[in-house]
Amino acid sequence: MKNVIPMLLSMLVISLPAQGEEPPAMFSTRSLSLEMASRLAWGAINDCRQRGYSVAVAVVDRGGNLQAFLRDRFAGPHTMETAYRKAWTANSFRVNTSVLAGLLKEGKIPDQVQHNPGALLVGGGELIEAAGELVGAIGVSGAPPGKSERESIDGACAKAGIDGVREELEFGE
Repeated sequence: MKNVIPMLLSMLVISLPAQGEEPPAMFSTRSLSLEMASRLAWGAINDCRQRGYSVAVAVVDRGGNLQAFLRDRFAGPHTMETAYRKAWTANSFRVNTSVLAGLLKEGKIPDQVQHNPGALLVGGGELIEAAGELVGAIGVSGAPPGKSERESIDGACAKAGIDGVREELEFGE
């Protein structure tokens, strides 16, 4: 019994929160509305159309769930799954897919990352942030590759979709 009390006291001290406060049991996050997700997708479609490309666009929420999806009339059948996987990958890894592709090519991330089920490490998946908080990602598929993976046309169209609503995202309108 004599040894048990110091042991129990040390266990109590170890289990106390580091700063003396319990973290809240619940927290709030921001989410894209369906209307905003649709506007993001349309913005990307329209930018690619102006460049002469027919693409598919997927927008996922912060949990990686498909929220909006558009496929232009001449986009190939493979573009639907590819757009979703690009959006999902950016969201899941919390990094734009062009950056992930570059890191993979440079050998700065393990080769097996590209074999993660559902992951697609090619340009065209961009994070969507609102006031510094991740709210989802957009993926575009169907345009030919750009000069480099970090300068993909799909990625440029995705960025255009985000840029078209950036002010509203930042101010939460």
